[in-house]
Amino acid sequence: MQMNGSSSSFGPGGLDLAQSFFKPIQNGAPPSTTKRHTKISVVGVGNVGMAIAQTILTQNLADELALVDAKPDMLRGEMLDLQHAAAFLPRTKISASADYSVTVGSDLCIVTAGARQKPGESRLNLLQRNVALLSDIIPPLAKHSPDSILLIVSNPVDLLTYVSWKLSGFPSNRVIGSGTILDSSRFRFLIADHLNVNAQDVQAYIVGEHGDTSVALWSTISIGGVPVLSFLEKQQIAYEKQTLENIHKEVIDSAYEVINLKGYTSWAIGYSVANLARSLLRDQRKIHPVSVFAKGFYGIDGGDVFLSLPAHLGRGGVLGVTNIHLTDEEVEKLRKSAETILEVQNQLGF
Repeated sequence: MQMNGSSSSFGPGGLDLAQSFFKPIQNGAPPSTTKRHTKISVVGVGNVGMAIAQTILTQNLADELALVDAKPDMLRGEMLDLQHAAAFLPRTKISASADYSVTVGSDLCIVTAGARQKPGESRLNLLQRNVALLSDIIPPLAKHSPDSILLIVSNPVDLLTYVSWKLSGFPSNRVIGSGTILDSSRFRFLIADHLNVNAQDVQAYIVGEHGDTSVALWSTISIGGVPVLSFLEKQQIAYEKQTLENIHKEVIDSAYEVINLKGYTSWAIGYSVANLARSLLRDQRKIHPVSVFAKGFYGIDGGDVFLSLPAHLGRGGVLGVTNIHLTDEEVEKLRKSAETILEVQNQLGF
């Protein structure tokens, strides 16, 4: 079943209103074929998927948006709800279907679908259920859009990005996980809040696993281009390492706090994923901390693994990983984060 947008055909004879309503000018040429038509598909229309879709629409990031979900009634309801806002949004064709053929020709496929943990269920069992779910999602996406970029948002994102890479057969630069982009945004907000500056003037990264073993790169933090820790040392301003650790802990705990308060996270991930979509599809060459194929970077060599590193993103996907100088302690923590992911990954036997 496929649910598309409105047609221009009206009346008993299927009159094509667009052809009748507009008369072409004389001596005109046909429309240019050089303009790129941009299509984004979002799989999963839950709270996260719809926050992403809504942000993509309001920021005018695509000419066409396709929604996919296994629940046809909810899917149609979400599609209609967005279509009814057309008078207030940039022009975007919105379609929806439980059939993956609706995603054909996508430039970017965003996967948010995932199973929720049942009471008493182990993390590994939940992961295995999500792997089974991706086994039904990724192959048809790859079939219908073989040149697309896959952006995985489902959790645990690092492991599921690896699984998606395996299932798709895509080159590693075209499979990306949202990773620690939201952790890094929370990190920047907390630092900006402590120093009473705009978060956009803060450069700060959380890398590694999107989870408890994430690594805060304190040595690379700068405010308006000024490296924070070296500035404090030169000014002989004392600071406690525990204060820094407390901020990192607050980053890790903040997602749990939001979930405990409202039941789920949505808006921040919606904005962050839309930001990634802009960098990728508009070839902005921006640096984002996202989950990428990390083997060979910073001494990570225990196996094929995806985790977050500051990545250079553009129309081709991951263009490279930023060669940031890390302290020995940060490198060691990053390697341990990779080992944690690989340990669970090996249990999957994938």
